[in-house]
Amino acid sequence: MSELKRHMGLFHLTMYGVGLILGAGIYVLIGEATGIAGDAVWISFALGSIVALFAGFSYAELSSVFPKAAAEYIFIKNAFKNNFFAFLIGWLTVITSIITAATVALGFGGYFAEFVDIPIIISAIGLLVILSIVNFIGIRESSWTNTIFTIIEASGLILIIIIGFTFSNPEPVNYLESPSGFTGVAIAFVLIFFAFIGFEDMANIAEEVRKPKKTIPKAIILSVLISGTIYILVSLAVVRVVNWEELATSSAPISLVAERGLGSEAHILLSSIALFAITNTVLITLVAGSRMFYGMAREKVFPSILGKIHFKTKTPWIAVVMILIISTLFTLIGDIVIVANITVFAIVITFAAVNLAVIVLRYTEPNVERKFKVPINIGKFPILPLFGLGISIYMGFQFEIEVVLVGLTIIGIGAVFYRISKNSTTNSPNISQN
Repeated sequence: MSELKRHMGLFHLTMYGVGLILGAGIYVLIGEATGIAGDAVWISFALGSIVALFAGFSYAELSSVFPKAAAEYIFIKNAFKNNFFAFLIGWLTVITSIITAATVALGFGGYFAEFVDIPIIISAIGLLVILSIVNFIGIRESSWTNTIFTIIEASGLILIIIIGFTFSNPEPVNYLESPSGFTGVAIAFVLIFFAFIGFEDMANIAEEVRKPKKTIPKAIILSVLISGTIYILVSLAVVRVVNWEELATSSAPISLVAERGLGSEAHILLSSIALFAITNTVLITLVAGSRMFYGMAREKVFPSILGKIHFKTKTPWIAVVMILIISTLFTLIGDIVIVANITVFAIVITFAAVNLAVIVLRYTEPNVERKFKVPINIGKFPILPLFGLGISIYMGFQFEIEVVLVGLTIIGIGAVFYRISKNSTTNSPNISQN
């Protein structure tokens, strides 16, 4: 099987990670979050930053040991020696990438409709097609596109920070005040965690990164720290400009803050930047999802055809086409808050498994070379993954029953798919077993 090309260095990979995190979530969900946590919404973002950093440390250590596509599958398989459990975690990663790409593409359609009178679903599908072409052409082109878009979307959020901290507000903001107390802060934290996810996909392009064992850990930690800092500052800034109750009712809260601070022209500016942010999220999600397909096909748990590399572009072109087709079908899903919670539910399970994998591997593979190790340890035992595991379990009990049922249904479908794939592999004389 052909290999992927290694084009990405530390700068592009860090920008890739920041672009993954600074996506559509902050532009859409901050209004919903302020409605729950009030002026104390910054605490929710601070908690999100801490949990993301815990998971980031775990991903960094495991990536320094296993720099492969289909990262989560590889991590869990090596830690627990259980192919079924590893498959389910990989399955969740693939499905959430597809759902996220489709839903965020619909968000693009909504913003784009403010400028051009085109049906939302048509814009969404058109975006998926165009970005899949970029994905097919190559990781170098994808990374440069991502870098440009990341700079644009980050500049929009930095503008909001400047507006917020220079805005003359006659009423002082009580940053510790929440309408529902700490319960509201905790609920908002679970919701806005959608805005933090994505950095984990950096591990899935490991085979297109130069010196991955050193580059990936650094890029993961840098991207989480940069994005978390921006998020906290944005959440402090927005409530200085617009009352949290008004933010909660806005469909474009970031644009509302810009309009209140700089005038109506700023609304158009931030809506335009939001389009770049959303486009960037979709692009990177498509890239990471296709690499997950490729990696799991190479591990022979997905059909081997998904592992085919194009002779010229050196990209997994069948996987690119497959994720385009399925994402297009998922554009029929609507409510971004519901889908965000479904995505976070799946990610919480994945993060719990990854944090636990770090702990297990410290004892089962103590002598393996680790170019990066999670800090704060008692002997072999890493403390931060334990905290990450505990918080992930706590978050798992905070979702509404409908979200849990959908998540369990996705897992159930994955289990059936695994059984069918295993049986077909077992019965085929031409496919070797792992």
